[in-house]
Amino acid sequence: MQGGGVPLNLHELTSIQPPPPLWLVVLSGFAALALVAYRPAWHASRGLITIAHEGGHALAAVLTRRRLKGIRLHSDTSGLTLTRGRPTGPGMIITAAAGYVAPSLIGLGAAWLLADGHVTLLLWAVITLLACMLLMIRNFFGAVSLLVVGGAIFALTWFAPPEVRAVCAHIGVWFLLLGGVRPILELRSKRSRGRAPDSDADQLARLTHVPGAFWVALFLLVSVAALGAGGYLLVDRVMT
Repeated sequence: MQGGGVPLNLHELTSIQPPPPLWLVVLSGFAALALVAYRPAWHASRGLITIAHEGGHALAAVLTRRRLKGIRLHSDTSGLTLTRGRPTGPGMIITAAAGYVAPSLIGLGAAWLLADGHVTLLLWAVITLLACMLLMIRNFFGAVSLLVVGGAIFALTWFAPPEVRAVCAHIGVWFLLLGGVRPILELRSKRSRGRAPDSDADQLARLTHVPGAFWVALFLLVSVAALGAGGYLLVDRVMT
């Protein structure tokens, strides 16, 4: 599909878009960094990371054959994913561990698609995931949030020219990679002050008898590694 609402076809969906110039990839990264580092911008955009976080919990629950009961997204950028199954065991551990690393891992997968030039495929994959998540939303604010985000991406995919889609996709991927790190640093800070007794890390500590600090460190290691690998994929394509 080209900009202006031309109907999407399979060739357009799987087509490979030429790489943008290096300066544009770098500028997209700085734009995403501004969203993450500048407090008012982060407060407005953090909900996107929450969507990925709760989506990670939900996907892990489905893959480990737990029953997914519903997802809630709240206006304070918090979220909740409810599952049913054994209260202990590998399935519960994987489900609890998936949230904080999900934005970074999704960003890494998205960077891989962008590195191959699949901009349109990436955007439609995101729309599909949001639509699946919408089926499990159990509150009004969460439903509106997903509809707004999905609608914006749909409009971008349907009407914007390829160059604009590419820029927005790069900003979005950088945002997931960078934004996946900040909540973990915030979690570490809150736990040090005793303000997050029921965090995912503390739930994992109770499930595994491994200190919560270990899980926070593991989350951070995964997110930083994903940031490094994803950044390399994005930059390497335009330099080769």
